[in-house]
Amino acid sequence: MSAEHLFVDPVAAAHRLLGAALTGRGVSGIVVEVEAYGGVPDGPWPDAAAHSYRGRSGRNAVMFGPPGRLYTYRSHGIHVCANVACGPDGTAAAVLLRACAIAEGAEVARSRRGELVRTAALARGPGNLCSALGITMEDNGIDLFDPASPVTLRLSETRGTLSGPRVGVSQAADRPWRLWLAGQPEVSAYRRSPRAPAPGASD
Repeated sequence: MSAEHLFVDPVAAAHRLLGAALTGRGVSGIVVEVEAYGGVPDGPWPDAAAHSYRGRSGRNAVMFGPPGRLYTYRSHGIHVCANVACGPDGTAAAVLLRACAIAEGAEVARSRRGELVRTAALARGPGNLCSALGITMEDNGIDLFDPASPVTLRLSETRGTLSGPRVGVSQAADRPWRLWLAGQPEVSAYRRSPRAPAPGASD
């Protein structure tokens, strides 16, 4: 499968990214948890929780395509988080990679995350995933489907998908746009933002 398979809406792209093989700097894992994000108010998938909601900027330009490019940003100015751009080129949408099950290079990942970190927790959570796989801000904009890229992605068939609200967002907090593979201990726990409306009061 190629980047063309991500030329779809963000939720469909999230389904297609589950089970994908993600490789970065000596570590490989299977994507087991993701979150979909849309774009601008007048676009096909308006999403007030998305970085792109207020329009294109230097920071979020990769979200506007082409699909299959890596969009990185810092959460709280500290942790690097990785997203995969999706949808038509020029239309903002991306899928946040939330967790991986490490398949190869566990010792390399542990050297980056800490010797006492359990294997199931090595790439649990967006910041930990990037730390374990050596993904940095300098990787922003790379083509994940180019074999020469330092971080690569290989899609596969999705299986056993579950869904629920996104983690930690205060806008559009009830959308079931977080997806994960059933039975995977690497999947993170759901934590609703204290700034979000009461459940059922958001879109």
